[in-house]
Order: sequence, then C-alpha cells, then structure tokens
Amino acid sequence: MSGPSSARQIGCMSVEEAGECIDESIKSNSHKKVIYINGWRGFGASTVLRYVAALLRSRRTVPELCFDRTIFIDCSKWKNRRAMQMAIIRELKLDHSVMAILDKEDEEDDFKGVDESSRNEMDSVSEVIDQTLSVTKFVMFFLNGSDNEIDVGLFGIPRFARYSKNIMLWTFTRSSLTTCKKVGELSYTHLHMDFVVSSLGSSNFLRLLHQHATTIVEHGLGMQDINPTMVAECLLYGFFLCYNFHIATKLDWLSHASNYWICDAIIKGDRARDISNTVHGQISWECDAYLIRKELEYYMQHMEPPFLVVKEDDVYKEGPYRWISITSRNMEISGFRTIPATTSSLFLAFERFNHSSILSNSLFENSSKLGVLVLCSCAFNFASPPFRRCQSLRFLGLDHCTTSKIGEEENHNHTEWACLYNLLVLDLRYTDWDEILSEEKMSLTANITELNIEGVRCWQYTTQLQGRLPNLQRLRIIRPTCPWVTSNDVDDSFIDKTCMEILDLSGNSYMKTLPASLSKASSLQMLVLDGCDGLENIDQLPSSLKSFSFDGYGPASQLTPTLELPPKHFRPSSAEDEKDISTSKISLEGCIELDNLFVRGLNNLVELDLSGTAIKILDFRTMVVQVPRLKRLFLIGCKNLRAIMFSSENGNSSKVKPDLEVLFIDTRVGIVSPRPSIDKTKSFGLQVHAVVVDARIAYSFKQLLYPYLERGLAMGIYFNIHITSSLVYDVVQVEETNNEQFDHYDQGSLQQLIPAGKYSDTRAGPTYGDF
Repeated sequence: MSGPSSARQIGCMSVEEAGECIDESIKSNSHKKVIYINGWRGFGASTVLRYVAALLRSRRTVPELCFDRTIFIDCSKWKNRRAMQMAIIRELKLDHSVMAILDKEDEEDDFKGVDESSRNEMDSVSEVIDQTLSVTKFVMFFLNGSDNEIDVGLFGIPRFARYSKNIMLWTFTRSSLTTCKKVGELSYTHLHMDFVVSSLGSSNFLRLLHQHATTIVEHGLGMQDINPTMVAECLLYGFFLCYNFHIATKLDWLSHASNYWICDAIIKGDRARDISNTVHGQISWECDAYLIRKELEYYMQHMEPPFLVVKEDDVYKEGPYRWISITSRNMEISGFRTIPATTSSLFLAFERFNHSSILSNSLFENSSKLGVLVLCSCAFNFASPPFRRCQSLRFLGLDHCTTSKIGEEENHNHTEWACLYNLLVLDLRYTDWDEILSEEKMSLTANITELNIEGVRCWQYTTQLQGRLPNLQRLRIIRPTCPWVTSNDVDDSFIDKTCMEILDLSGNSYMKTLPASLSKASSLQMLVLDGCDGLENIDQLPSSLKSFSFDGYGPASQLTPTLELPPKHFRPSSAEDEKDISTSKISLEGCIELDNLFVRGLNNLVELDLSGTAIKILDFRTMVVQVPRLKRLFLIGCKNLRAIMFSSENGNSSKVKPDLEVLFIDTRVGIVSPRPSIDKTKSFGLQVHAVVVDARIAYSFKQLLYPYLERGLAMGIYFNIHITSSLVYDVVQVEETNNEQFDHYDQGSLQQLIPAGKYSDTRAGPTYGDF
C-alpha cells in the first residue's frame, strides 16, 4: 500500500487501556494491516507495543486475535538493515546455515570496507524467511530504531495487503520513553494511532514510568538482576534534569547522569558503577526538550512531585523535596533560605556576575542528606565554603563560581571540611579554586573517582596527583588558561594511577610532550588529546588503551560519560582557524586493545604507527582524515586487520588519501618482528611491504594503487607481498593484470604477482607485482 495512512486519536489513561483500544482497532479495522503506535505523543510507545504482544498471546479464543505465530523484532538499537534481518532469523529460530550466509557476507564486506551502516539485507535470506512465514498466520511487532519507515517485505516478511491474514504493529523507538519522533507521511502504514496526552493523568504517568522501567530491565542486556523501581527513579530524575536547570545553564547533564544516580543514592552497592553505566546505556534521551517540559508541567500540576523546580518568576514553596532546581537572578527573588533536610540533590544557578548571589552558611545547615550539589555563577567564601559540613556530599560541581569574604571563619581545620570525606566526583568549570585542589585538601578526598577541571590553571594540579587520589578512574584537565609547564613532578604524576581509565587533556595547546609516567597508567582505556596543538610526538602509551582521539579542530563541546569517543555532533564542524599543529609522529604500537581511533586535521603528521593494535578496518574517510603529509603507515602484528579504506564515497580517492610513501602490514597472529628495511637505493612513489594471512586484503591494495594510476606518476611503485594462506581467493586472481599496463613505471621493481595458493608460509620468499 502506498500513500498516507489514516490517523486516529484515542483517549487512553493507561497502558492497559491502550492495549484494549488496539485490540478493538484490530478487530474493527480488518483491512488495516500495518498499524503505527505513537503512544502519548511519543511517550510509552514501546511499552504499549510490548504489552499488546503479551496480550495477544493470551487471546487465542478470539478469532480475529488468534495467530499461529507472534513475532517480536527489537531493532531499537539500530545498526543496519542486515542486522535487522539477523534479528528476524533469530526470532524465527531458522537453521544456523541461514545466519552463516549473513555472517559470511559481513566478513566479505569487512574486507571490502563497506561501511556498517550501509550493509543491507540479502535476497537469498529474504526468500527463506518468506517461505517460512507464507504458510502461517502471524502478527509482527517491530521496534524501529532507524530514522525511516521500513518496507519489511524486502526482508522476506510477506507484505501486508488489504486482505492479508497477517498484521504488523510498530513504532519508532530508541529504547527510550522520551523519544518524541516527528512522524510524517507513512508510505507502508495503514493506520496511525495517537493517544491523547491529557487523558493519561498524573498517577498513570508514574505507572507508565515504572512499566517502562520494567521493560528495560526485562529486555536490556545484562539487566535482569536490577530493580525496576530503581530504574524508574533514574527515568524520573532524568525528567527533572531536562526540565529546567540544564536547559538554562547549558551544562551537559547527560555526561554526568550516571554519576548523579550514584551520588544521589538512587543506585547503591558494590556494583553501583557497573549498574549505573548499564542503565545509562539502555536509556536514550534524544528528544524534543520543549515537549518534555510542557508535558511534565501538565503532569506536575496534578500530583505532589518529589522535586521542586523554581524558574525566574516562580516563588519558592516549602516542602519535603528530594531534588531541587533553582534558576534565578538572586536569592531574594527565589525566597530560598534553607535546604530541606530531605533534599539529596540541589542545582542552583544565578545570573552571572550578580553580586546578590552570595550563598550564606545557613543555606546548608540542615543538609545532612545532600549527595549532589551543582552551583552555577554563585559566590561563596572559598576558604570556608557554606557546604563544608555536608558529610554526605558525593558530587560537587561548580561552574563560573567566584569567592567572597562573607562568611569567613577562623577555624579551618579538617573537621570543618567534612564535605570532602565521601566525595566521588569533583567537577570544576571556570572556577579558580586553588584551596580545594591543594595538597592538604586532596589528602582528604581519597574516595574521588572522577576529577574534571576546565578553563582554569590546569597543569600545576597534575603535580599534586602523585601519591593522592588512589581511586581516580577519570581525569579531565581541559581548556587551560595558562601554558603547560613541563617538570619532573609533572612527568611523575601518573606513576601510581593504576585505576585511571579515562584521561582527557583536550585544549592543552601549550603542552609539548605527554607526561612520561603515562605509560604506567596500566588501566587506561581512553586518551583524548583534541586541540593539543603543541604536541610534537606521541608514543609509549599503555597497552590497555582501547580508544584514542586527537582532533586538530579542537575539543568536543561535551564530555562523554563512557569509554566511547565524542560523537560527531559534539565535535567542531570546522577548524576555528588555520593551525600549524606540531605533531609529526603518533605511535600507538603495542596498544593491543585499541580498536577505536579518531585523528583529524594534523597537517604535519608524517608517521602513524598502529602496530600490534586491534584495528579491524582503518578508514581514511572517517577515522584518520585531513592528514595531507602522512608518509609512513605501520600495521605490523595487526591480526584483526581486514581493510584499509582510502576511497571517498563518490569514488574520488585523491581528496581523502594521504600521499603515502611507505606502508608496512603484517596480519599474522602473535607476530613481533622488526620493520622491513627500506630500499634507499631507488626512489619509489610508494613502497608496500606486506605479510597477510588472508588474500582478500588485496581489495585495499587495489584502492591504494588507483590514485597513482589516475595521476600517472613517473616514479615506480614497489610491492613486496607475502600471502601465507593456503586458500586461493578469487579476488587475487581476478585482480591480476599484465605488466604492459604499467609501462610508465619503473619496470625494475615490478614482476608478475604469483597467486596466493602457491604459498603455505612466508619462507618461499617475497612476491613482487602489481594489481
């Protein structure tokens, strides 16, 4: 069916009522075979879909609702169309040989360098799926995590014609209650169902949160032992954060959501960090913030919320609030005097540089339960902060805060700084507070797991790390306001940081070398050097490193809460100015876990060594870009390597490929070998020395050679290639060519390529040739 779908708006107060309405629609609209469920303006759609799936399984006595088979396809975490076809195969429990077809195609696409997002379904597999389902009456439920409506007929699902016996119910979703997807015209959908927001009601809103939390726990990977009530609190806390404070202050609350949940004591126990990270990974907050705010205002009118939000013209109302957010010009307007004893999270922001925003000591006199405190543009006495006695404080965030002499006291002993004893996260942004980073105070913060310092004098604080903060896992020192000074103390600062997993030094443009002790950080998994323009060479990094980023365009706009590198939408879209970045060599040799890499805009980079890493596909279109002077690339001992992609999507490789002079590759398992010697007696445009286990990597060699053919270089191309596999792949034999095509090259360096099958190991000697 093509053309627009018909739409229905229904007043439903709960998931259960929504399920009954959908049942009735199925029975009364027998010709409406594909039904899109939009929930309450996007809210709760996936929860309703799962409820209806369970409901239909129990109603086999109703002819219209009786199906031979119920199929549930969860592609909420969208990868590509082929992954969706794999999900269908698993749901139908087809023979392993069917999945093997897709696995083999994936492997082939790895060697061809096909982008994962572009990998499509296979017709031969679609035929098997069609044969399986064409003889049965089924209902299909589909959670579509992509951005587009999908014609499931292409995947082998029999199409839902007007008189079909089958039905499909689906929704757009990204595993989130809050995904407000703007749905336009749907070409393959017959009925579009919306539930009226005002019909839900405040109590049912909370029920919906709990139901969605239960769904996340039941279907989320590794979440089966997590309490759904706790997840529901995390969801509600997220609503609270989206509602006002972080919109007004532009602070990136998402980077700290998992920290807030722990520090507010929503998530407790020995596994708190693992659980928090898992929950964070299962919830997406990609949504329309305005819609969330308007809908939450409606719900809050009809219930006693556990939190209070005070905006500019609001008046503070006393109450036993658990979470409080205040954005105002000054304390007098808000009428805020003392934090309730029940409050565990406080977010407070005043107009910047307003002298009436000074915090009094009395504000925190009852704050025995305060676990999260975030202050923006506030003033207080740095020598004697008003929150110093808050012994439950675990998260302290300060943004553009200044010191004031008001409230200064004579007694500044350790007992007056109880706020530091249980502190887990310290986040300082453009707040120059030397006192809290002094050696004396840092000795009180042994429990800190995360330290973030942005926009102040940074380098000297690293000298105070040695022997302190033994549990530090994440350290970010970014965008300093003064030059980095190299000293022995700085070099030794990471000697004992064996727990550190994330190090972000973005924006340290004056730093010329990395601290020598960084190699001792044996648990380091992510290193971010975006905007470190002055670095000359990078080497001797710990073998535990999994992710590395060096973006010459500058630091990302937001922190990333996990070990994932900053996504594209957080990175600068272009360089602010033409920078002459010093870095000429990057060596990640021996980082055996490294499989995530982003290097961009390094105009003086000459050598890149990825030897011994876990890189699978090295893509010069997305991973290493705008490195025009790169001459030497080393991939020795890269057993996982399947492809090196040089070509751009439009086929013009010269725009993205650096002018390499030397490429060394060795994909044998466990190989540790010296670099092959370079023949300096002859001048070549390109030398390739390779020992490869799988001949299919020849796809990459073909791409590498084409630009030289296109430009007609007079200098020769030298290939020294060993293929150790005993298998003969068509790709090698098909690509063999006659030397007559290369008459304009130095013929002394080119011989006929010998087929891969003639070598069982590399002792037979080198192979020279052309593709």
